[in-house]
Amino acid sequence: MSKNVFVEGPIAPEFIAESIAKHQSKHTIGAHNIFLGQVRADVIHDNTVVAIDYSAYTDMANEALHAIREKAFAKFDLTCMHIYHSLGVVKAGEICLFVFVSATRRKQVYEATEAIVNWIKTDVPIFGKEMFENDTFTWKQNTNG
Repeated sequence: MSKNVFVEGPIAPEFIAESIAKHQSKHTIGAHNIFLGQVRADVIHDNTVVAIDYSAYTDMANEALHAIREKAFAKFDLTCMHIYHSLGVVKAGEICLFVFVSATRRKQVYEATEAIVNWIKTDVPIFGKEMFENDTFTWKQNTNG
């Protein structure tokens, strides 16, 4: 069974700090890498994004994320890997994606983190409704950048 990676609302900095602290007892780890996705206040057609309302087909998304986890462990020499993604409203400046990768050496964590984030963007059915300051919205378009 796949682990639920979804967090309601923004991912709190305290949660990220606790996740890091929990790994101090794992003495075979020599490197960690963290990717934090933050909601930007993009301007689209003269409207500023104030938040993104994330939704997902959670069962399908958790299965896709489980497949990404399996692929990452098969491709890279990882010790640990954690993915958390927000559901619901996340305001500009808040964290919506937390990818935490650990290994014995740094090269593996850099390569793995980039691959995992790209796989999430292309393979996981998570949708973002970009909410504007004037109470209108548009659906977020994922790009690899």
